[in-house]
Amino acid sequence: MDDQTKLELEAAAFRRLQQHLMQERTDVQNIDMMNLTGFCRNCLSRWYQEAANERGIEMSKDEGREAFYGMTMAEWKEKYQTEAPADAKAAFKDTHG
Repeated sequence: MDDQTKLELEAAAFRRLQQHLMQERTDVQNIDMMNLTGFCRNCLSRWYQEAANERGIEMSKDEGREAFYGMTMAEWKEKYQTEAPADAKAAFKDTHG
């Protein structure tokens, strides 16, 4: 496989992951993702922002989140974020605190 094809396949897989998390599984909360996988939508948006910055494209944390989420964080929180249960908060504190 040539490098360009590999890059295109990786980009397609990333877009599919983004679509899955942003459109199909909005019920899954970031804290649950962090507790199970060690990363969440915010991590993905930060990695996107960091990749842009590494290439000389200035992008703030908020701009990275909006690019990944397809909306502002305020909009996402209003539409999809729920209060994390106490056990999820405790698990997060134990593993990431």
